[in-house]
Amino acid sequence: MAADGELPLYFTKQAALGEIIVREIPKFDLEAYIHNYAGRTRLERLFLIGRSCPPLSHDALKAALAEAQRGKDIGRYQAIVELLRQTGSDDPGANEHQAWVEKVTKQVKAETDRLEYELKGYKNNLIKESIRMGNEDLGLHYQAIGDLPLAFKAFSRMRDFCTSPKHVYEMCMKLIVVSIEQGNWMAVQSNVLKVGNLQLKAEDLADAQPKLRAAIGLAQMASGNYREAAESFLRSDSSLANSFNQVVTANDVAVYGGLCALASMDRQELQKKVLEDNSFRNFLELEPQIRRAVTFFCNSKYSQCLEILEAYKPDYLLDIYLQKHVRELYRFVRSKSIVQYFVPFDTVTLDSMAAAFGTNESIIQGELVHMIQQGTLDARIDTQQKVGIDNPLFG
Repeated sequence: MAADGELPLYFTKQAALGEIIVREIPKFDLEAYIHNYAGRTRLERLFLIGRSCPPLSHDALKAALAEAQRGKDIGRYQAIVELLRQTGSDDPGANEHQAWVEKVTKQVKAETDRLEYELKGYKNNLIKESIRMGNEDLGLHYQAIGDLPLAFKAFSRMRDFCTSPKHVYEMCMKLIVVSIEQGNWMAVQSNVLKVGNLQLKAEDLADAQPKLRAAIGLAQMASGNYREAAESFLRSDSSLANSFNQVVTANDVAVYGGLCALASMDRQELQKKVLEDNSFRNFLELEPQIRRAVTFFCNSKYSQCLEILEAYKPDYLLDIYLQKHVRELYRFVRSKSIVQYFVPFDTVTLDSMAAAFGTNESIIQGELVHMIQQGTLDARIDTQQKVGIDNPLFG
């Protein structure tokens, strides 16, 4: 084990490789956090925390191991056991792990053979509904054992045997969930469009829309289209609740929508589309720090907005879909804040800006130079007088 204050060798190596390592303890309680989710995302979220956050690594990996033992994804189970070893966690049960792997391997093979045999029988008897359900059962089995490509193929084969729009909707939702797990965002968007073209009953449409908007929002965020992602999350209906918690919860939608909006919308849009929207307001009640951050931004209190975001940064860096985007989203919010800070003034002293953004003159000057060079800020700097001079664009 590493000495106090030192990172275990595994995390030191990962950090050197450019992987995100979160040294701070997040604000969420691990047990309460993971309790919100269902299905494979519980395991994947725990695994991410275990390999990214030294303070929570042991507890997260132990919880992930217990979660894996309740399932049958042998590959993920073995990866967790290996990560426990690499991170220096005490785990003496090597023989026990091998016995579990051998037992579950036999069970998985028997279940695969049984489902494939049953499906073959349904095909021979030409019973469409049985063939559809047989492919569904096989797809769910492959998904549970972590063979996502085969799960996707099995669910796709249901299409020719669907006899109602609801059947097609159910098939597409299974494909969407598997595609999200794979990171196959093109397939997510394709299946969202397919559901959008279906003539669903009112109750099915009400069930579908919040999930589809959350799914397309994830795809857009993954592609770096933060403005489009914000629009999708903001249009999600609060009836989503935890009905899609095998992927995301309503809390996640509040955070994703709020951060993407902060990174891509001006103050007027934030006020109207985030703070004053009756539906999204329900999401914000679940994550009040997002509401406070947006409110501060809209009130031109940029340093307070950035302070809130910084305080919750460890939490967001441990989110399975948000982790890769946190730094870029924060950079956009900070750049927007600096641009907006200039708006009311002809000139701004560097020391006043440094004070407003919680830094020193040298750093803020470097940020301004970079933003001017990138075309983000239309201004110039008088280094003799230590002032930033606003150009007519903001006059």
